Parts: sequence; C-alpha cells; structure tokens
Amino acid sequence: MHTESIIIESTKKTPRIHLERGKILITGRSIPENPTDFYEPLYKWVAKYVCECNTNTDVILGFEFINTMSIKWVFTILRELGKTIDLPCYLRIFWYYEKGDEDMCDLGHIIRTLVRCPFRVIEVPDIEKHNFSFEKLPL
Repeated sequence: MHTESIIIESTKKTPRIHLERGKILITGRSIPENPTDFYEPLYKWVAKYVCECNTNTDVILGFEFINTMSIKWVFTILRELGKTIDLPCYLRIFWYYEKGDEDMCDLGHIIRTLVRCPFRVIEVPDIEKHNFSFEKLPL
C-alpha cells in the first residue's frame, strides 16, 4: 500500500503543497503562523514515503517568500528524503526563484550544498505566474 497523496491549496501565508508518488511540490509564500503545525504532517508523509519509495522522485520548490522556520522545515524534509536508498538515482530537486531575487537564489545555492542529490537552481521571470509542471522539468 502506498502513501496517500496530499494536496493543499496556497493561502496568503502558506504554500501550495502537492505530495504524491514520484512528485513533491511546494510553491508560494511560506510564512505560516505556526510552521510546525503546517509542516509536521508533510514531514511525516515524507518519512513514510521514504520507507516505501522505489521510484524516481522529483521535488519542485519555488518560493515567493519563505521565513526562517519554514526554511528549517523544508531542509528537514529534504534531509529525510536524503535517506532514500541509491539517492542520486531516485531524487532530483528543482529550486525556482524569480529573476532579480538574489536572496532566494542564494538560499537555493546554500541548500544545494547541504543535500547529496541532483539539485538545479532555476531562474524564472515571475515566480507567482510560473506554471510549475513535472512534465516540463529540465534535464
């Protein structure tokens, strides 16, 4: 039995979430009132998923803004994904940032140094209008 999908629409303070077999997407603003309440269920999903995972998984991250506690949770989730056996064969991370947003670009590069899997930092013209799609991921 596989982990059930989780889909959460974005709000003014929380990102859009789409977690399913082979696909993890977190995009938008991440400034929740209580980051632990928001991210802990996602972390638990990922921990269960890692135990069942035997397929390629693409992770799309694209933040308009993210606060410090949300960064901690996103990194914790990525670290949990890092427990995947044969990680480079199974996990690819795509970090999107808006053109001119040097802070988000730098954060992507910092996180890239902390994980051990393919990690692309990708500039887009407008993060809010970008159509995040698993079908059109760069190689």
